[in-house]
Amino acid sequence: MTDDALATLEARLVAQRRLLARLVAALDPEARQPVMDWLSARETLRDGQEDPGAVPAEGMGQALAVSDEFRMILRLTRDRLHEIDQQA
Repeated sequence: MTDDALATLEARLVAQRRLLARLVAALDPEARQPVMDWLSARETLRDGQEDPGAVPAEGMGQALAVSDEFRMILRLTRDRLHEIDQQA
């Protein structure tokens, strides 16, 4: 994959992440909380170790990337909710 293609793919991922965070933040609180709880439960990879991810294992790269993505979406959602609170 070329550097330009990789940069484009990364920019698209960032845009989708931001959109998802805004959509979650825009939900009514009763609908938002279960989604945030779901994201929170998945932001740390559960691999049976005391310190998840401490010992790299084959095939864990994708799973770690997924948990990182959930963590970033949750953080962006919390940031957006904080912005909304500050505007109110």
